[in-house]
Amino acid sequence: MSLPTQMRFIDLPSFGAPEVMRIATGPLPIPGEGQLLVRTEAIGVNRPDVAQRQGTYPPPKDASPILGLEMAGEIVAVGAGVRDFAVGDKVCGLTNGGAYAEYCLLPAGQALRFPKGYDAVKAAALPENYFTVWANMFQMAGLTEGEKVLVHGGSSGIGTTAIQLARAFGAEVYATAGSQEKCDACVRLGAKRAINYKTEDFAEVIKTETGQGVDIILDMIGAAYFERNVASLAKDGCLSIIAFLGGAVVEKVDLAPIMVKRLTITGSTLRPRTPEEKRAIRDDLLSQVWPLLEEGKLAPIIDTVVPFEDVAKAHRLMETSGHIGKIMLRI
Repeated sequence: MSLPTQMRFIDLPSFGAPEVMRIATGPLPIPGEGQLLVRTEAIGVNRPDVAQRQGTYPPPKDASPILGLEMAGEIVAVGAGVRDFAVGDKVCGLTNGGAYAEYCLLPAGQALRFPKGYDAVKAAALPENYFTVWANMFQMAGLTEGEKVLVHGGSSGIGTTAIQLARAFGAEVYATAGSQEKCDACVRLGAKRAINYKTEDFAEVIKTETGQGVDIILDMIGAAYFERNVASLAKDGCLSIIAFLGGAVVEKVDLAPIMVKRLTITGSTLRPRTPEEKRAIRDDLLSQVWPLLEEGKLAPIIDTVVPFEDVAKAHRLMETSGHIGKIMLRI
């Protein structure tokens, strides 16, 4: 396959507002051992992209400085040692950065073929959300059938994924969201009760609805919700923190309920995980989740698709939190 020597990518010459991003031209990446070179067709926009653009989420030293953590497209070259994929395969995957570009390096252990019937936009909407939810809600918090789950930010990309996955595996789901429209969307996706956090106290609602509390909380708010999260957990419950949109520092907290209820508080981010850990998540998704996607029992919720060149528009929409589900870029 004849490849160009140059590609377009979204450059970040300085930190700041969405308008600091610009299209630039640079050399095509060369796949190393265990890597795929993918011609990008679609890209998922995520809050870590916004944070990196603002200068509050620096990439790891060994990661591409180019924005973007998930993408989908066609393999155009493979590095040494790659045996599970070939040139011409359509794949989506969790990148180590670099997705905001016409060509992107993707570790083979973080790549998945498109679910049957999926196009690039739908496939690119999967990796970041499904890797995150599976790792935190299933691998770490240990969700099992019959448990009760509270998902904060239920209308976000993460939230819409978590609601569907929890329901698919037999959990009873509650969710928070910031408008009636968003709450209605959560209920349509499988939440038993959606709580408008602007007009209701979610801790009081959870107490009324469940009596004993929930078994797992998937939280992206952090400090602002910490005490009410602890109050909302049942005995032996688990609080899984995946972001700090409401602050990272908690002060003057009563620790007694954590001991009395034998609670577990955990959290993680995907980007610093080892290649082996990411491969393990990928393998679980392939065996446990991909069949459900292909059967139509799960699906990514896509709010908006914008052209690659309009990346600033996509970031502005992300910052307004006016979307339900994923914001996507299409090349």
